[in-house]
Amino acid sequence: MTLLFPASPTVAVPILGVAAQMPIHRIYCVGRNYEDHAKEMGFTGREPPFFFMKPADALVVVPEGTTGDMPYPSLTANLHHEIELVVAIGKAGKNIKAADAMDHVYGYAVGLDMTRRDLQNDMKKQGRPWCIGKAFDFSAPMGPITPKAQAVHIEHAGIQLTVNGDVRQKSNIEKLIWNISETIEHLSAAWQLEPGDLIFTGTPEGVNAVKPGDVMEGSVAGLATLKVHVR
Repeated sequence: MTLLFPASPTVAVPILGVAAQMPIHRIYCVGRNYEDHAKEMGFTGREPPFFFMKPADALVVVPEGTTGDMPYPSLTANLHHEIELVVAIGKAGKNIKAADAMDHVYGYAVGLDMTRRDLQNDMKKQGRPWCIGKAFDFSAPMGPITPKAQAVHIEHAGIQLTVNGDVRQKSNIEKLIWNISETIEHLSAAWQLEPGDLIFTGTPEGVNAVKPGDVMEGSVAGLATLKVHVR
């Protein structure tokens, strides 16, 4: 097969303790999956899970011990941070039951679902898709993947984000409205999950704006820390 122009390079994420990297297929994100975050966004209750997507090349891959570099995006004056636990899928599946979901998980990482909040809110008011607010270039910084066997008790891990050393978001993975297994069950009912898929599982309360020059540092207990500079 002759290509009209060179294919885009494969986006891949390093894996702690493993020489190979994980090639990324798709990025799924869960909306409003912590109760207190749902409330700060004007919603209440345990609504059915819903999903949106980011392109794989929206990732800003940040190897362990380094600081990632994220350019401040165009068209916005209100760029928000959303710290998240990322689930990396290692085994394909469709209509996966929650009881079997962990068989499909390869590992976990720390990620940021960066959001052009002003553009997202404008699209909401017009009843239009949020893509311009969520799926822009460099909108998904992510640290290295920790294999599942090394991420002990991840379902009870603390999650936190600081900006310039000040705590902005702090919660616990056990506060997810839809836990990891339930999320995989719902997601795989709508899409065939494939190895290399990532699931950004939702953000706790405390989302707020960042500006050029800010340094964000996100952590989930037991995983490599994610550090990103906004320029």
